[in-house]
Amino acid sequence: MRKIYTIGETVLDILFNNNLPFTARAGGACLNSAVTLGRLKMPVYFIGEFGLDEVGNFIDNFLRENNVSTEYVYRYYDGKSALALAFLNENKDASYDFYKIYPHKRLNISLPEIQTDDIVMFGSMYAITPEVRPKLLEFIKQANKKKAIVIYDPNFRKIHLHDLPRLKPLILDNIKHADILRGSNEDFSFILGVKDADETYENLNTLVPNLLYTASRKGVFLRTPGYAAEFPIKTIEPISTIGAGDSFNAGIAYSIFKQNILYKDLQRLDESSWKKIVSTAIEFSTDVCLNYDNYISKDFAEHYSL
Repeated sequence: MRKIYTIGETVLDILFNNNLPFTARAGGACLNSAVTLGRLKMPVYFIGEFGLDEVGNFIDNFLRENNVSTEYVYRYYDGKSALALAFLNENKDASYDFYKIYPHKRLNISLPEIQTDDIVMFGSMYAITPEVRPKLLEFIKQANKKKAIVIYDPNFRKIHLHDLPRLKPLILDNIKHADILRGSNEDFSFILGVKDADETYENLNTLVPNLLYTASRKGVFLRTPGYAAEFPIKTIEPISTIGAGDSFNAGIAYSIFKQNILYKDLQRLDESSWKKIVSTAIEFSTDVCLNYDNYISKDFAEHYSL
């Protein structure tokens, strides 16, 4: 059976509003995507790592309760599960402080065997972290070889700009392994110094065929070899934007899975299929913005159908 794999870091997000903590959520970009997919009863596997501590137990139980397989999670004893303090501003966007004590050996597990047309999602700083990158890249290259569909989101934050000369080649290398690149206008502005979707695609179309460029309230911009389009987003008053991009990515994977789009189909995907992919992703990210979860709500998942 076709499977979906997300590979990335795990954190416990502790949310602050007006400098006061008020809730905590299992987090990490690809974990958030996995939970959205799990709530929709997709065959999703999270690949990552967290400690054999109470925070790790909380996250492990949460993933299982949300139908996400933890078969490929590395549980370590010589470190602590990571914490992220998320401070919401007046626009309900978050800035972060991270607390991480990792073990000497990272991602010390056997990775799954990828099959043709499986879907693999990766990204964020985890995908360019030296301690895990060799094993992660081995997995992504296996996905390329087997003709799985690979979705990459660089999710690059301003705080890492000082290290861009070292990180940019790794990000570009990740992009060339992707079939679909999804990133925000801020991501590409920081990484490439570009201003819009067209300029981004001009810089990257020799590395990746399909670009989904999200620009907050300006909408979503699709660029492919055969089709270009712009999609508006819904006007809402967000409660929190944490996890919005991650559930957008989950919407891409969900729509590809539900439409039975295969690897060989991506090169000639028609306008109707792309519209379903983007509209699904927008719906998912919109729902996430309307609550303090990092993923679509259980009620939304229960009533959603493509």
